Amino acid sequence: MLHKWGAAQRCAARNESAKSNKQAIRPCVARLSVRSALSSRQIRCSAIEQSAAPTLSRASSNGSSSGVVAELDEKQEAEQQAVAADPVLAYNLEKNDWTASSLSVVVLGASGDLAKKKIFPALFSLYYEGLLPENFQVFGYARSKMTDAEFRDMITSTLTCRVNARERCAEAQERFLKRCFYQAGPYDEPGGFQALSTRLGEQEAVKPRANRMFFLSIPPNVFLSATGNAADHARSKSGWTRVIVEKPFGRDSASSAELGRGLAQHLAEDEIYRIDHYLGKELIENLTVLRFSNRVFEPLWSRQYIRNVQIIFSENFGTEGRGGYFDQYGIIRDVIQNHLLQIVALFAMEQPVSLDAEDIRNEKVKVLRSMKVVAPEDVVMGQYRARGKLPGYLDDKTVPEGSLTPTFAAIAMFINNHRWDGVPFLFKAGKALHKRYAEIRVQFRHVPGNLYRDKQGADPDAACNELVIRIQPKEAIYLKINNKVPGLGLRLEQTRLDLQYQQQYQVELPDAYERLLLDVVNGDKRLFIRYDELQAAWDLYTPVLHELERSQAAPELYPYGSRGPLGAHYLAARHNVRWGDLADDADDE
Repeated sequence: MLHKWGAAQRCAARNESAKSNKQAIRPCVARLSVRSALSSRQIRCSAIEQSAAPTLSRASSNGSSSGVVAELDEKQEAEQQAVAADPVLAYNLEKNDWTASSLSVVVLGASGDLAKKKIFPALFSLYYEGLLPENFQVFGYARSKMTDAEFRDMITSTLTCRVNARERCAEAQERFLKRCFYQAGPYDEPGGFQALSTRLGEQEAVKPRANRMFFLSIPPNVFLSATGNAADHARSKSGWTRVIVEKPFGRDSASSAELGRGLAQHLAEDEIYRIDHYLGKELIENLTVLRFSNRVFEPLWSRQYIRNVQIIFSENFGTEGRGGYFDQYGIIRDVIQNHLLQIVALFAMEQPVSLDAEDIRNEKVKVLRSMKVVAPEDVVMGQYRARGKLPGYLDDKTVPEGSLTPTFAAIAMFINNHRWDGVPFLFKAGKALHKRYAEIRVQFRHVPGNLYRDKQGADPDAACNELVIRIQPKEAIYLKINNKVPGLGLRLEQTRLDLQYQQQYQVELPDAYERLLLDVVNGDKRLFIRYDELQAAWDLYTPVLHELERSQAAPELYPYGSRGPLGAHYLAARHNVRWGDLADDADDE
């Protein structure tokens, strides 16, 4: 308060001085701001005065003070745009000196599907956009025998340019491929990693400092051996080393803790980047902006106004021959315990002190620790069966006979804190459903003493406001409101205030892996999972997972291409909730 009062006094003094000198400058306004994009410091009036003083002095002599103000405004706007375009400046990160450093990205498991479909295309997109340093190279590492030329041929077909950035795409691909190399070797023996380090050093010799980034696109059973060998035999000796660990992070609290201890033997926590690609999606990145930069939402973001929150994940395809891997985890471990729970932590957290990674993750951990452990009665499981020519889960030859692994789950959770006490958070996730989409739905409470109750039909729930954040596809944010239908009568209907990203911005949104890989290069951990955060998430689900497996609970069957098992509706009704996506499906039809 003293600081704010002092700033106000300085501004008042400046304004009085401006009046007495008849300077045509805008009044100074003192305010406290949230940590800014530049350096987390508010722009003070005194700083503006100091930088503007020489120019204002010259202007007063030739009578052009209004032009100077415009010049200052343009300069400040240009600086703000430059900050917004640079993530390092925007989030106050330590800047890499790429004039004296090189960057090597090593993809372990380079011959796998994830690497070919996501990681290499994301790296190329960053390269094409000019977001990677000049001295940059990619190394693939896997057990498969392959030459550099064969490796380049393998990834060539996966590289594409954005629809709105096709100029000189083929030339960029050719330059990118020249930076790609391959090293074959085992994950559990140091020899291959020593050879890899030697080859990395040959490419890095042009700069005094070498930074190395490892992406573990490998099966969980070789995580620790590969990480240990990479850290002990291929880490950078002159720059930073960062290791990206892809989920799954264990199967329960115990296995997650074991993995964490194993990684800690070779790496410091600030070198480990536990990636959840869902956190890299544009609408998830926008969650904190939507809430904390819009005054209209913050007062409503609590149990006083919100009836329930729904997080829905739907895929319109099955395991497609990958059932052997999926069967080890199931939909709860594969989607709900990580992707959807992380979304809730971001959605429900209190405003962090700043945009620093640790401040944000501290608030997320508080949410997770405030949540009630999942009870078996708050879980509904399903498994898709055959429908016509569409195969059932058990028809996948890679799935064990008679498997009880769920391909669908609906779960009710609660946050026991002052903001969210009593508000159900409902999760719904499944494979082989009627369509592909993911969204957050916020259903608000009824209007007390509603003046128009008799004009809105027999179902009061249908007239409740609802905020929908569609994560994918066709990204959008829309708010359902009640509105008078134009005309002489008084008829009400529900309509949308609708922000469609494709229409509004007309740009192709970056892939989640592009954002997250760039964050690792910049050392930004806001969207990565900290160890205590991971353990808090597992503690919520481990008891119910063990109980379901111990009791061999049979999942409810649902047809391929349907909306899932009926049990999900009974679960929602028990908490006085109706799934919001059903009404939207009816509207779309």
